[in-house]
Amino acid sequence: MDEVKSNQGYSTGTPVESRGSASELLAAIREGQTSAVAALEATLSQIAGWKDLNAVAHLNADAALQAARAVDAGQVSGPLAGVPIVVKDNIQVAGLPAAAGTPGLQDAIAVANAPVLQKLVEAGAVVVATTNMHELAFGISGYNPTYQTGPETGVRNPYDLSRFAAGSSSGTGALIGSGAVRAGLGTDTGGSVRLPAAINGVAGLRPTLNRYPTGGIVPISRTRDTSGVIAASVADIELLDRVITDDAPTIARDLGGVKLGLAADFTEGLDADVAAVWAGVVTRLRDAGVEFVQIDASEIVALNHAVSFPVVMTEANAHLRYYLAEHAPHLTLEDVVARIASPDVKATYETFILPGKLPTPSGELVDGAEIYRAAIEIHRPALIAAYDALFAASGIDALIFPTSPCVAALAGPESSAPEVFGTFIRNADPGSNAGIPGLSIAAGRGPDTGLPVGIELDGPAGSDRALIALGLAIETLLGRTQPPVRN
Repeated sequence: MDEVKSNQGYSTGTPVESRGSASELLAAIREGQTSAVAALEATLSQIAGWKDLNAVAHLNADAALQAARAVDAGQVSGPLAGVPIVVKDNIQVAGLPAAAGTPGLQDAIAVANAPVLQKLVEAGAVVVATTNMHELAFGISGYNPTYQTGPETGVRNPYDLSRFAAGSSSGTGALIGSGAVRAGLGTDTGGSVRLPAAINGVAGLRPTLNRYPTGGIVPISRTRDTSGVIAASVADIELLDRVITDDAPTIARDLGGVKLGLAADFTEGLDADVAAVWAGVVTRLRDAGVEFVQIDASEIVALNHAVSFPVVMTEANAHLRYYLAEHAPHLTLEDVVARIASPDVKATYETFILPGKLPTPSGELVDGAEIYRAAIEIHRPALIAAYDALFAASGIDALIFPTSPCVAALAGPESSAPEVFGTFIRNADPGSNAGIPGLSIAAGRGPDTGLPVGIELDGPAGSDRALIALGLAIETLLGRTQPPVRN
């Protein structure tokens, strides 16, 4: 394995031979090579060794130990029995704050697991911690001063601590990317599962909208929000998705005869490292028998612009108020906003969300009701129809493109700038607004920076398991991106 280049001198020491997966850990527990308690202790030790990631919101060590002991005693069984997982801080974990990375929700203690998490817990998963995130999930930098376990602010990239881990599921992506944890839950409104997966060298699935249970999660937009899974391998994604949905097992698809769509809007304007990795991926897939079809996505891009900002900025007001009324009735939205710690998030709420304002093309702020109505009633249905027509007319199995046009940006307040946000969500956002599934797969590391690069498969609504079957085959072809090596 090549050394990982890092401004922090990260890559000295003996290279790790392979990224351990949840599936491999399960096999070791079942075969008696280790125990659930031993796996938990190793995970907690590794998390403690990565404090400089600022990835943890709240540890769940005592409850996790009880759960692991129950697995070892044979009291709990299931397809995930003994696997430690982490959970984004906006997803309810019984007994812990569901704080969404913001000071105003730190006393909002969950009385039960969110339904999507409960599916994993009932299958034997052991919840180790909740994870840091971009505050209230309103960004992709993870530069959030609310939780800090290391010397710097913001969730950091395990391959280079001077870089961000992306977001908003920042801590989940960073911990799995580091190798400390093998699987976890995030949420995805416009790329917030897939971007941290790509930027940290692992796999992530945004499922078809409403395919996963939706309750018990601090919302932004019910039109766009979904939970999703991040894991060390696509095989782990297959397992987690199967547990959540009760689907049948899926195996890798033969790549011969697969048709994948290439759209210039998603494959141009890449940085040098992403472009180099992307070119290699296309060559290897073509050599494996994949047929590529050129796709015109210009209509999709235009419609997405008309949907994305109006929907999220309008629904964040009402939907967070509904959540607070049910789960934290002692708080108002204004109470929460008053204590927001991140300047970029506070400005978003005060400029757009609380007053209900949206910008016109000229930049003038106006009442957003009519713009939102057009987004929901006209532009979003047109976007969904455009995707349906694209898949039907081309006969492709999926669109494929780099998950992010760039490798991880330098961490710091500037990483939360609107232009950084726009660049990083460019490819992931359109599918989010159409509610279709997207699977990000680790594709290797850039030749210059050594930072991870991910590729994404987007498929028609409901094609999640077919995407996973493709992802299994592509990951087998490309291999897993290895975790960083610490001094």
